[in-house]
Amino acid sequence: MSLDPTAREANVRDSIKKHFVDNIALAEGIALTFDTSLATPPLSQGGTVDKWVVVNIGEMERSRLSSLLLEVTCATRKDNEGFKLAQLTDTVIENMSDNTQTDGLKRITFYRSRATGVWTQIGSLLVTGMEESPQMDGPDKTKYKIITFIIKWVSNI
Repeated sequence: MSLDPTAREANVRDSIKKHFVDNIALAEGIALTFDTSLATPPLSQGGTVDKWVVVNIGEMERSRLSSLLLEVTCATRKDNEGFKLAQLTDTVIENMSDNTQTDGLKRITFYRSRATGVWTQIGSLLVTGMEESPQMDGPDKTKYKIITFIIKWVSNI
């Protein structure tokens, strides 16, 4: 018996990654990486990056109502007063919020992903909570904040 698509970690990861690529990297032009470090993302044509977002998939609980902790780090350099960091953090939170919904919860499209072929929507991932760290400073003058989002979805497990 195979695992239902709504209970597959790969589908959750791919859906979250697609959301950030579409809404942060492509729509906003912000450098994005899916890694655990604060290292500046590599650029294909040289240049420098002074703001970027790091997305880390955290602890996951699979059940009828599955949940996931998603840590998103907003980082800037050459940002003496932290204003660029504040703008970047606002952009990420805007993309993980939806005040047009009556319940106020952001819905991220949940896909059945495939290596080849068309992805199909199988539901929604709900952003049900958020906690924001204070601004922190790295040893190389990188300023950063970590935003932890709680994501929930219905699984057939």
